[in-house]
Amino acid sequence: MNTNLSWWLALAGLGAFHGLNPGMGWLFAVALGMQEGRRSAVWRAMIPLALGHALAIAVAIAVAMMAGTALTPRMLRWPVAVLLVGLGVRQLYRHLHPRWAAMRVGMRGLTLWSFLMASAHGAGLMVLPVFLSMTAAAEGPSCHARGASTHVAAGAAATLIHGAGYLVVTALAAWIVVDRFGLGLLRKAWVNLDVIWAGALIVTGCLTLLV
Repeated sequence: MNTNLSWWLALAGLGAFHGLNPGMGWLFAVALGMQEGRRSAVWRAMIPLALGHALAIAVAIAVAMMAGTALTPRMLRWPVAVLLVGLGVRQLYRHLHPRWAAMRVGMRGLTLWSFLMASAHGAGLMVLPVFLSMTAAAEGPSCHARGASTHVAAGAAATLIHGAGYLVVTALAAWIVVDRFGLGLLRKAWVNLDVIWAGALIVTGCLTLLV
């Protein structure tokens, strides 16, 4: 039970960490609200942002599940770890922001943008170590002891828990900036979260092989 709780907390915590990064969405929500002059625009943007992020997580988990038909979760940890470390090193030298994205964007475009940003930043890959640990424990001594349906349910639950953490923190960050500080905060107290993000990717990749 304690182990299961730690997995859910880890998934929610990763979602919160992703939501804290302005490059993952809340900055766009704030910009939309200020452009339209309505707070409702900020909260309306939360839906496509959360949906796009959740889709990126779901795709990463789905790919891992399909690969898992031929590879065990423990075997999948190696390619996941290599990809995470590789993305982290690349992020240190190059910012992976789509060039076409502008501050004025519709809800469809915002969903696609959120999906691309979460995918490019390796958000889905960061969830995989936790998901692989969950499925490895569920399988027990047999590779398919619980069946594919259990993995699908675990994948859906992981996506929802992670998405909830992301949505809560994204909405909270947008609310703080809009109601308390305004965009001037970003000019006065900017933190280079790209470097923090790159470090988190590298650390997560290393931990994937140890947990």
